[in-house]
Amino acid sequence: MSDPARPRDPRVSQHRRRLEPKAVGYAYIAPATAMFAVFLLVPFTYAVYVSFFNWSGAGPLTFAGWSNYTQIVENPQLLSAFYHAGILIAFFAVLPIVIALLLVALMTRVAIRGLTFYRTILFLPQVIPLVAVAVVWEWVLGESGPVNAILRAVGAGSIAQAWLGSFTWALPAVGIIGTWIGYGFAMVIFMAGVEKIPQSLYDAARVDGAGPVREFFSVTLPGLRNEILVVAVITITSALTTFDIVYIITLGGPGTSTVLPAYSAFTLAFTNFQVGAAAAMGVALAVIVFIVALGIMALGRLGGHGSDA
Repeated sequence: MSDPARPRDPRVSQHRRRLEPKAVGYAYIAPATAMFAVFLLVPFTYAVYVSFFNWSGAGPLTFAGWSNYTQIVENPQLLSAFYHAGILIAFFAVLPIVIALLLVALMTRVAIRGLTFYRTILFLPQVIPLVAVAVVWEWVLGESGPVNAILRAVGAGSIAQAWLGSFTWALPAVGIIGTWIGYGFAMVIFMAGVEKIPQSLYDAARVDGAGPVREFFSVTLPGLRNEILVVAVITITSALTTFDIVYIITLGGPGTSTVLPAYSAFTLAFTNFQVGAAAAMGVALAVIVFIVALGIMALGRLGGHGSDA
């Protein structure tokens, strides 16, 4: 038995005090970690395993090696799905970020009455279910929809068409829907970021004679670097993994002009019953998303070091 009169080692007490916050932190993240492992990590690991087999979803698995992955590169239709997703990045990520930055620059520079109301309206596309969004936009871009009605009203009826049925314009039309959905999210994130930029920086810029444009590029844009990185990762991931809109309004058509990786994986698994090939498609998409996210964050760190220097 330990002697109660024996003094405690102060080093042990200090070590225990250092460990207690870590233990509490681990306890807090344990449920989320368990959920992540059960619903994401384990299924993804199984998908990686299945991707090396030919399997219809029932019956025995037949080892296929790397053939499911090489098929992605050799099959023009599967490869074009990634090409289409790359095009959508311009609509789902670049345009929303640019539009959101312009809106933030306007809202922070000009006194607008009812600003909260306008923020809510601009953010509204984020809270509307994607199924409803797709149905409405299918009507808007339809042959008798408002877009064509406006074109005919201004004398440009010759270019009116069923936009989602055009081999040329179907993919950009899907991209425009993504732009409309994404810019409100980016705007809200940027508005929150602007509020943390010290007012003294704006005052110093104005003392130096900076106008609105120079003030935006010298103060606002650098101050939103981290927010832009976060929005870029989320929106680019959304572009690469889009499924709902395409499934509801185009089904990959016309032809294969709007086929995307997630939709290809879906059709491989549930239409062609090539579950192994679908798993390979999903794994390849996950790896690409991971690499893109890491690349964006690495560029952000390099940019941060450059600005600090």
